[in-house]
Parts: sequence; C-alpha cells; structure tokens
Amino acid sequence: MDAHLISAAFSDRTLLPQAHEAVLETLAALDRGQIRVAEKVGDDWMVHTWIKQAILLYFSLARMEVLEVGPFEFHDKIPLKKGLAEARVRVVPPGVARYGSFLEPGAILMPGYVNIGARVGEGTMVDTWATVGSCAQVGRHVHLSGGVGLGGVLEPASAQPVIVEDGAFIGSRCIVVEGVRVEEEAVLGANVVLTASTTIVDVTGPEPVTWKGRVPARSVVIPGTIPKRFPAGEFGVPCALIIGQRKASTDRKTSLNDVLREFAVPV
Repeated sequence: MDAHLISAAFSDRTLLPQAHEAVLETLAALDRGQIRVAEKVGDDWMVHTWIKQAILLYFSLARMEVLEVGPFEFHDKIPLKKGLAEARVRVVPPGVARYGSFLEPGAILMPGYVNIGARVGEGTMVDTWATVGSCAQVGRHVHLSGGVGLGGVLEPASAQPVIVEDGAFIGSRCIVVEGVRVEEEAVLGANVVLTASTTIVDVTGPEPVTWKGRVPARSVVIPGTIPKRFPAGEFGVPCALIIGQRKASTDRKTSLNDVLREFAVPV
C-alpha cells in the first residue's frame, strides 16, 4: 500500500493507472480489518484521509456487474463480503455487508446494512433495518436497535465519520450523521436525531450545558425541543437532552437495564 501514490492519484487522475494496484491492496486490507478509516489516538480520533481516497478511487476502477446471491440479483460495482464463517461473524438473511467493510469476530448483522469502509466491533449487534453508513466506526459491544441510521461520509476525504464508541446503546430509529461522536457507554433513547448542528443540552445541573457534535461518555439522551425565534414567531426546534448519567459498572448489561428503568428511556 502506497499512501503517497494514492493521494497523488486522487489529486491527479492521470496517475490512476500507476496507483491501480495500491488501491486494490488498500481495499483488500480494509476488508480484512488490517487497516481502518479512523482510529482512536488518546482521547481523539484520527482520520486516515488516504484510505478514504482509495475507496473513492476504487469506485472509478470498479465496473458494474450482475451479482447473484441465491434468488436475489444485484447490479453494482462493489461485491459483498465473503468468508463470514471463517471470520466468526453472524449475518442473518437478508443482511448485507459490502466488500471493504469489516466486522470483528462475534459481531451480529441482522437484516441490516454495513457499507464500504465501515467497521463494526466485536460483540456488536446491528439490529433489523439498521444501517451503518460508509466509513462509520462502531465500537465493541454496541447495540444498534431496529431502524437506526448511522450516516456515511466519503467526501470530503478528510471529514470525520460517524463514531459510536464501545458499549454504547442506540435506541430504535435514532439517526446519527455528519461525523457526530457518541462516546463510550452512552445511551440514546428512541428517535434521537443528531447532526453536526444539533444542540445537545445537559439538563442535569442547575444550569444547562450545551454540546454539539459529541455525546459525552455514559450520558443518557432523549429527544427534546428548544425555543427559537423566527420572523413568523417563536417555535420549538429539535434538540437532544442529556437527562442523566449511566453509572460505571463491570456488568454493562445490568447497568444498562438499570438506567433504562431509572430514567424511563424508550428504546
């Protein structure tokens, strides 16, 4: 893999023939989990721009073809993942994981979707009709409930993808997009929508504390509204409310069940 050649070809497409093998090698390594689009370094996440560039170049190199899986027919550029049994990954029909994504051993994919460049951690459940968008990074022992949508991002190549850290619980029909980071063991109640501009308000203290683009570790979050004045009057606009903290526990399952009951969080 030649990161410099890939970046050069991304800037100057006349170099793409020279970068052909480097692009294919990068996608193969991504598919095997040997590299990843983003990784945690200290308390921050670092995006490997050249890997996202390789994915975009791969789209230029790949050709449309008919893919047949049992009675299903697809017409696309990107094949599906193979070797799931050897990888110790469970995929329930018609769950789909695209080539260039990686599911760690013990991950479970119900009839949902994992896109190219995404990574799903060990022991994580991607529940029915949940989608993990391109390059999204999902940690270990996470639960993505039914209908959750984690947005994908390929361009700009430097943009941070959606990140859901270890032990988080994402409730039914939640939407997390635009590079929002959900930190370790946070809980999102059903229907929470988080974009880069969504106001996240911690209402647990005497004064509200606001965040954007990040849900602090172990926070318990539900949908809310805040007033905003427009020319036509004042209206409530969506926000997210931090209503409590999930207690640290060696038994995460017990801790999660307790916090859901304590705060009456719908999931």
